[in-house]
Parts: sequence; C-alpha cells; structure tokens
Amino acid sequence: MTSKLTANQLGERITQLRKLKGYSQEELATLIQISRSSLVQIELGNRGLDILELQQISLVLQFSVDEFISENFSVNNLQEEPITTESQNQVERVSVPRLQLKKFKNVLLYILERCAGKPNVGETVLYKLLYFSDFNYYELYEEQLTGATYRKLPYGPVPKNLDPILGQMLESGQLQRIKTEYHGYPQSRYLPLEKADLRELKASEKEVIDRVIDQMSDWSAAMLSSYSHGDKPWKATKDGDEINYELVFYRRPPYSVRVYEEEQPDGI
Repeated sequence: MTSKLTANQLGERITQLRKLKGYSQEELATLIQISRSSLVQIELGNRGLDILELQQISLVLQFSVDEFISENFSVNNLQEEPITTESQNQVERVSVPRLQLKKFKNVLLYILERCAGKPNVGETVLYKLLYFSDFNYYELYEEQLTGATYRKLPYGPVPKNLDPILGQMLESGQLQRIKTEYHGYPQSRYLPLEKADLRELKASEKEVIDRVIDQMSDWSAAMLSSYSHGDKPWKATKDGDEINYELVFYRRPPYSVRVYEEEQPDGI
C-alpha cells in the first residue's frame, strides 16, 4: 500500500537511509549531483523532490522506491551494509577550515580600510564582521573564504589564534593598535597602515564582505553580539567549541543569505 508523503516525511526517510548507509550529506549530494545545501533542505523538509531525483537517490542508497514510499516503510527492515574505504574517502570535505593566512590578513585589512574610522568598530565588532563574512560566503558558495576557525564565546563567535596574527601584523607595520573609550567602556581598535591587496580577493569574496560591512558595520558591539547569538551556527555549538561551517545550511531568515531552490510539490 502506498500513500502520499509530505516533504518532511521524505526528508526524514532519506536522512535515515543516508545515515544507515554511512554517507555524509556532502558525499550523497555529490553522488546524486545536487548541491549539499539542496540536500540539507530536502532532509529538513523545506524542499520536495521529483520522482527522477528519488530514483537517483535510490540507486545510490540501494533501496526500492516502492518500499520507500509505502506506508509501512522502516529502515529497520533494511540490512545494513559495510561501508567501504572507497565510499568513505570519495569526497574530501571542504567544510574543514584550513586557514589561508595571506587571505585572512587581506580581508582584515580590507574591512578596516572601510570601517576603522567608525568609533564603534573595536575588537568585538571587527570579530563579528570577520565571522559573518566567512560564514555568509560559505553558505553562498560552499567554499571557504579565509578558512579561519571560530569558537563560541560568551560575546559571540571569535576567530581562533587571532592574537598571534594581529601580533605579526602589528610588528610588520600593517596595523596600529590604539586604546580608546566608547560610551564609557575601554576599547581596543585597529588602524590599517597599508592597503589590502585586492588581487587576493575574488569579486565574489569582495561582494560578500561589502554586504556584511554595509549591513552591520554601524551596529554597536552589544547589538552585533546579540545578533550573532541568534545565528544557527553559534546557537547549535557548545560553549567554547569550534563552530562548524556546515551549520549555515540550517539558517533561517534573517540570517540566511542564499536563495534556495524553489520548493517542489509536498508529495509524490
């Protein structure tokens, strides 16, 4: 007996089967030739899929479509198969951050070129501008911008190992640090002493950074910290842990910056 499935039911069943077979979202998306973010939306029930897409998934995950859409479907009835080394290593995950130091320094210099003159842009605001630039770019293009790793701290996400990088830039004369007060609170600010090398930034990267600056660079540190606390990657991470870039695909408005594929019909 078959029944019409909602997008949520489809997504839940695909998630169960994917995990049973030992595939990551990235691996399955690559094998069925859709973007990882689209698969995330399918599994969340935010996007339906047509019968051709379902057949392609069934070939990869090795299940019967008729059984899949039946009312009595259960993954417990499917025999788990061993995962081969080949399938585990088929796709190298790009979500693992690998810091591109030169790129990071140029992004930092570029943000400061545009924002350092604003009295609100101290360390707290600067860290959040870097975070949203990195994570917005990853959501849009599924590629790292700077490859920086961020931790969840009480005032919001903060790049790891930033102090040594700032120390290098201060010592080399790229930055100047000044101590000021803003609304009665002590503040550390950084002034750029050289221009960013824009040859290091792709047009798409610069566009994302510009959007973040235009949207957020006038916000106070308290406002921007509070806003960052509502972002799914920060919310879903334990205090002190590294923030997983993959979590951007679970964002909701107003944080999501990507227009996802138009929803398809709820059922098959």
